[in-house]
Amino acid sequence: MDEQIYQRIQQDPHFQELVDRRQRFAWVLSAIMLGLYLAFILLIAFDPAWLGTPLSEGSTITRGIPVGVGIIVAAFVLTGIYVSKANGEFDELNQKIIQGVQKK
Repeated sequence: MDEQIYQRIQQDPHFQELVDRRQRFAWVLSAIMLGLYLAFILLIAFDPAWLGTPLSEGSTITRGIPVGVGIIVAAFVLTGIYVSKANGEFDELNQKIIQGVQKK
């Protein structure tokens, strides 16, 4: 591509908005996931007996299994949230950037 196109894109206010919003959103989702993992590791470190407690009397399934599965599911849910926002709000900003560059 032409170097001028890259410069126009970088100078477009919609591009700056897209970069800022996407970066902020990604950091928030990353912090949530990190918090969940940290909470799980701290739970393992400071109260492993709680995680090893069976869900019901005579059960071989402990509390740790649904907690671990919940963390995995949370990762998928957060990914889905990001994809949904990327396909909606971020794509709209991207289209505005493309239209603005094509007009010039």
